[in-house]
Parts: sequence; C-alpha cells; structure tokens
Amino acid sequence: MSSFDVVIIGSGPGGYVSAIRCAQLGFKTAIIEKYNSLGGTCLNVGCIPSKALLASSHHYAEIKHFADHGIEVSGDVKINLEKMIARKKAIVDQTAGGVSFLMDKNKITVFNGLGSFVDATHIAVAKEDGTSETIEAKYTIIATGSKPSSLPFIKIDKERIITSTEALALKEVPKHLVIIGGGVIGIELGQVYLRLGAQVSVVEFMDRIIPGMDSSLSKELTKVLKKQGMKFYVSHKVKSVERNGDAVVVQAENAKGETITLEGDYSLVSVGRRPYTDGLNADKAGVKISDRGQVEVNDHLQTNVPNIYAIGDVVRGAMLAHKAEEEGTMVAEILAGQKPHIDYNLIPGVVYTWPEVAAVGQTEEQVKASGTEYKVGSFPFKALGRARASGDLDGFVKIIADAKTDEVLGVHMIGARTADLIAEAVTAMEFKASAEDISRMSHAHPTFAEAIKEAALAATDNRALHV
Repeated sequence: MSSFDVVIIGSGPGGYVSAIRCAQLGFKTAIIEKYNSLGGTCLNVGCIPSKALLASSHHYAEIKHFADHGIEVSGDVKINLEKMIARKKAIVDQTAGGVSFLMDKNKITVFNGLGSFVDATHIAVAKEDGTSETIEAKYTIIATGSKPSSLPFIKIDKERIITSTEALALKEVPKHLVIIGGGVIGIELGQVYLRLGAQVSVVEFMDRIIPGMDSSLSKELTKVLKKQGMKFYVSHKVKSVERNGDAVVVQAENAKGETITLEGDYSLVSVGRRPYTDGLNADKAGVKISDRGQVEVNDHLQTNVPNIYAIGDVVRGAMLAHKAEEEGTMVAEILAGQKPHIDYNLIPGVVYTWPEVAAVGQTEEQVKASGTEYKVGSFPFKALGRARASGDLDGFVKIIADAKTDEVLGVHMIGARTADLIAEAVTAMEFKASAEDISRMSHAHPTFAEAIKEAALAATDNRALHV
C-alpha cells in the first residue's frame, strides 16, 4: 500500500495548487482526480473555456465597430462555431497539460479514479477499468468542488434544457436562449450567444441581476446589456420548464402573480452551484456534512476529524477559483507549522462580460446596514482619454470609504479591463489604504487605471479633476 504525507481529493484550482504547495514544503504528496483531465471544473468546463468563448465572441462583436476606427471590412463576416469551440478545447487541453507538467515537476503522484474514504487515514481509488487501489494518508484535503444546481421540477436533458457545461459546447447558435438565473455564469454565457446572434432572455428570481454585487454595478450592467439586446425578467419565479420537440417553454410568475411564457430552442439552467461530495463516503471517515451539503470546517479549514481538511467550493464561502487557491495554499502551510491567514473580505469578485464587472470589500448596501458612516467617490470611464481613444466608454469606478478614518471599505467597478484593475484595489485595502492614499499615487496617463485615482479623489473632499 502506498503511503503519503498529504493526499488531495480533487484537482481543481484549490486541489492542484494545494498539492504544489505541499510538495514545495517537503510533503510526500498525491492527488486523486475522478476524470482523466486535471484542473477540475474551472479549467475544463468553467473559468477557462467560458473566457475563451467570451474572447472569441468579443472579437466578432468588435468587428461591427471597426468602421469607427477607419477600418473597412469587405464581404460578410461569418461565424464558424465549430472552429470557435475547437479553439476553446485546444486552450483547455493545453492548460490541463500544463497542470500535468506541474504535477510531474513537483513529484506529485497522480491517481485517476473516484476517491472515497475507507476510514480517516485510508482512501480507495476506484478506476475506470473496474479495479481499485487503496492508499494511506497522514493528512487528507477534500477539494471536490461543485456541480451545477437545478430546480426540483426541471428535467435537464443536456440537449435543449442544459447547464453551463453543455452551453460551452453547442453545435449551433440558439435562435432564442432562455436563461434561468441572472448570476455571473448565466450572464457571461448569455453575452457569448447574444454576440453571435441569439435572442437572449434572462429570468431572475431576485429584483436584479448579479444580486450579490453592489446594486450600482447591477444597474449599470443591466443598462448596457439591454442596449446590446438582452432582455430581462427580474422578480420572476420560474414555475415550469418543458420541452416540446426542439422547443423549450418556460413559464414564470412575477410579483403580482401574473404568468409570462417564454419559448426558445434552448434553456440554460444557471441557478448556482452545489458542493460536490457524491461518492466521497465522508461518513466512513467521520467527516460532518452540513444540511447544505458543505463539508463543515473551522477557521483553519479543518474538519471535525483532525487530520482531514477541506477547501474551495465544497466548504462555506464564495465559489471562486482564486478563493480555493488561497485556501489550498493556507492548508498546506498550516500543515507545515506556519501561520497563514486569509482575509475573505478581500477576495475579489469578477464578471467577465464586456464591460467587465469587478469588486472587492463591502457593498454600499452592506456598509449602510452596518451603521458605519461612509462617503462615496465615483468616476465615469467616459471622462478618460484612454477610454475615448479605445471607444470603451461604459461604466465607472466607485470607492466607498469610512467617513471618519478615510479607510477604503469597498471598491466597485464596471468597465474595460476592470477584471485586472481590481487588483490595485485589493492591494490598497490589504494595506489599509485610505482614499487619500490612493488619490496621491501616480497613475500612468492615459490609462483606464486613472479612473481609480479619480474616484479616490472624488471620495476625498470631492476633488476629482477630470469631471
């Protein structure tokens, strides 16, 4: 029987990063992956492939505005969806190969198969060929991730009624895509197919899309996407989703009890994700699972069984790849006797539409509810020279600061490149920066980043210069 210091179950961003850090710290490490490809949901059917399709569809959408730049495109510009999907697959394969390389480089043993507990220190690996192998682990890290959620009355057939996994590999552009759920995944994939020519309708139970983010971001993104042609039905509760041949009929009820009917050729069910512990046999190790299906952990991500830890989507908190990475690193360092720390308030969130949406810290709604006195500074991208030069005029940067101390409490932005710009806000808040601190830092001109400086100036005695 093979024995290891640390065994990680699951090779997503949390799992494989944790394995690398464990190996760097001198632990004899193994990782177990159910599928033949490493990288988990994020790499194979999540973050990476969706961003590939977002990039390809963005290029297509941009062509329509080339004439504004003095570039004339003759002839019809056509979509080759098959080639677009093939490019996405090639990127996924290359990235998965990179993870395999990192496992070899760090001398991490990889087991392909379903990992399940025999007891607290032994894990069985059931392989595709029907054989099984049991390995011994001094410590185990559960990193089994999440799967798409659904509603009890919806029958997902993976053909016309689909999840995000199938939406990443369609063989045709839908004529009318009805999306159930206005969260990050639904909105991103909705914009992909909107750009490619589909009619897109979004049905959302809450009163706005991306409801977990600051309401100002939701309002602006809704405005921009409506302008692009996306339709929204917020404050609508889905009552039924039925397939009739190649048609899907969705019925939803609004706050007044009125029923609407939407008929499309595809319906994307995007109502969130659930922790995935199927087949883990956590009970055999004595590990507690909550009523919500999450592995219960303490502040050190340790389960009720001292030698077993859990990270990422399978535990409480935001289901984000970078959050899982930080947790995987933290557990590895705890096992090595170090004292790492994660400030969950400073885990940024991003929506990769165009314009991009990004945020870190508290929303204005949260600050208001806490009773803290605060001030807000905001600056529109359209006031920037760089934004006008590129034609990316939508959006703004909003900075919330403590009215008494001037410490930045939250930064919320929507616009070009905000997925990258948010890192500046994370850095500033990590070091307890004030709005004035940011306002006095030199920002290169002309850049999109100047909007952060200007928003900080606006939050500092309303001193914005270019608006």
